[in-house]
Amino acid sequence: MKQALQFLSLGLLATTASAFPADVMKRAMEHPELLARLTNAMESVDKRQIIKADGATALFEPIPIFNAKAQYIDVGPGSGHEWQAPGPNDLRGPCPGLNAFANHGFLPRNGYATIGQFVDATETVVGMGVDLAAFLSVLGAAIDGSGLAWSIGGTPPASLGGLLGGGNGISASHNKYESDASPTRPDLYETGNDYETQVNQFQQLIDMSPGDSVTLDSLTKFRSVRFDTQIANNPYFFNGPFTGVAVQPAAYTFIYRFMANHSAENPIGHLSHDNIASWFGVSGTSGSYTAKQGYERIPSNWYRRAKEYPYTIPYFQQDLLNAALLYPKFLDIGGNTGKTNTFTGVNIADLTGGLLNSATLLQGNNLACFAFQAAAQAKPDVLLAPLAKLTSVLGDTLSALACPTLSKIDESQLKQFPGYARSSS
Repeated sequence: MKQALQFLSLGLLATTASAFPADVMKRAMEHPELLARLTNAMESVDKRQIIKADGATALFEPIPIFNAKAQYIDVGPGSGHEWQAPGPNDLRGPCPGLNAFANHGFLPRNGYATIGQFVDATETVVGMGVDLAAFLSVLGAAIDGSGLAWSIGGTPPASLGGLLGGGNGISASHNKYESDASPTRPDLYETGNDYETQVNQFQQLIDMSPGDSVTLDSLTKFRSVRFDTQIANNPYFFNGPFTGVAVQPAAYTFIYRFMANHSAENPIGHLSHDNIASWFGVSGTSGSYTAKQGYERIPSNWYRRAKEYPYTIPYFQQDLLNAALLYPKFLDIGGNTGKTNTFTGVNIADLTGGLLNSATLLQGNNLACFAFQAAAQAKPDVLLAPLAKLTSVLGDTLSALACPTLSKIDESQLKQFPGYARSSS
């Protein structure tokens, strides 16, 4: 592990400068105390005496920035983005953020949007980097939609392309775009659905988040508990190369990175219990919460993350690494074998044809490279045109990360897991 941490530190030193916008680096040079803080943060990665889930903050947001005018998201009367309850034919699904965007009209209120609309909404409202937004939007359209658009819930009606290759939406994308061990959603094979908010899980997250706020540290601890709970309770739990390594952590890190409120006092973000309840459509107080499906909303008086710090793929990659260093089990590819507490892992070297192993997976950009390339394995039913678009954006992503070429993931290694076999069929 020490060698892996040394490689990790070198990778951070190499990527950090390119990750910062030029004006941010200029400000750092003009503020020696902030530059020293950044340097100390990078040095601490190598020492790793204390590893925190939010370690990426110091690397990518070294200078606190808050611009009220630029970061304010107006959802009040007259804004054009007032909250509206979804209608009986509107589509809502497992992602609380996308549901909230649709309820406020940042996405079409019917819940069926184009790639461009997804990119614009995620960039404008919460500050997702264009690189990450483009990859996720194209992936959704390719594996869950028409190749150009997709549903944030179930199958769109015929008027929206449901009978013309409109796809089944992300509510029907288990182990493709949606995964096990969700923070607030159930597993498909436990309850028969993967999109209804489970109040008991939301309560558990609040209970594990002391004080009045949810942090990336408490979210990561909660993820560990959810991971273990799935192994203990779900005979079909599956932690896949893409859905386990990338989608599952995104479900947790995105909560803090995109739902935290920002202010002059908390420029990096503060996610209060009240604000996260609003984002998840939860009402009431701790101990007596209730949830109304599809009623997620952006809190009033809410300020997005600073535009100078978009949540790009390198930022997301560092969050992945920090969580994996805290809980190495997150990188265990495999699943239960039809009974609870039977989790069996596969050898990364066997899965990747010897290109990567458990040690090299943590070097440089290999973890992100592995996860993004594994996304292509979720496309057996993708038509040629959407596949070409997915291949193109995947190629751009892998090129930017300077990824080693992974020609194929050995799918036969995964067929022993009923959770994988069910989703594939």
